[in-house]
Amino acid sequence: MSDGSPILSSEALDTLLDRLTDDLIAASMADAAFIGVYTGGAHLAARLVDRIAARGHQRPKLGTMDITMYRDDLYTGLEKPILGDTDIPFNVTGQRIVLVDDVLFTGRTIHAALRQMMDYGRPRSVSLLVLIDRGHRELPIGADFVGQIVDTGKRDKVVVKLIESGASIDGVDLIPQREG
Repeated sequence: MSDGSPILSSEALDTLLDRLTDDLIAASMADAAFIGVYTGGAHLAARLVDRIAARGHQRPKLGTMDITMYRDDLYTGLEKPILGDTDIPFNVTGQRIVLVDDVLFTGRTIHAALRQMMDYGRPRSVSLLVLIDRGHRELPIGADFVGQIVDTGKRDKVVVKLIESGASIDGVDLIPQREG
């Protein structure tokens, strides 16, 4: 789907997820509940939960969240939104939460996720894990766990390709866009 430059190969993405799993365990977050932002973050959260369990820890609780209806730009000319499922099969109140997304950009998606999460309860704490942090923040939101920081232009596209989303192979590409 992309004519861009590879940022992460399948093998590099796998290595990065191993490191993030190590970081979560080292930070005593293996017993936190994980919520993945639909779609890429949901798939990444599931992979992280699997990796934590594979390392002998109890399988963390896992939920998914579609933040579409919480976006502050929903009615400002975006493409027709595709709604996903929000499935949080546990009580958020009092939980330590690891919120997982694939790319951190302006911070608006995470802002929407935090707003939606409060409709499900009041967590004890929320930590943010992102695969790619590309900068250009519009809101004061930062990740606690970052796979890789990527220098991009504001208009560039970062495409996370995951097999669970229909890609033939995992990877991350940068697709440059002309500024203008």
